[in-house]
Amino acid sequence: MKIIFKEYSVILMFLIIACLLSLAIFALSYFLIPQKADQEKISAYECGFNPFDDARATFDIRFYLVAILFLIFDLEISFLFPWSLTLDKITLLGFWIMVIFLIMLTVGFIYEWYKGALEWE
Repeated sequence: MKIIFKEYSVILMFLIIACLLSLAIFALSYFLIPQKADQEKISAYECGFNPFDDARATFDIRFYLVAILFLIFDLEISFLFPWSLTLDKITLLGFWIMVIFLIMLTVGFIYEWYKGALEWE
């Protein structure tokens, strides 16, 4: 029992230190930095909307299309890389399942292209 406690006590110590350090950094940043909102802080950031508008406002469908495009390429890389590393070890079923997956991704990419998500204005 002492051996198990000794091994896990190091992990517990690092966890406690990490929690204390993160709380200290958060507290320092909260108390040392001025908290007044200026025009730059409340301006539109990445999405292009003002942050304090109505939450039910409509916005352009291109944001959804860009998100779908990101998911297509992100999923493709996250599944193709391990698949390519184990290609010599997988069965024929594994090969054709990945071909079906790639066909589905291609259909999504063609949909994006058709909707004009690749045309930047």
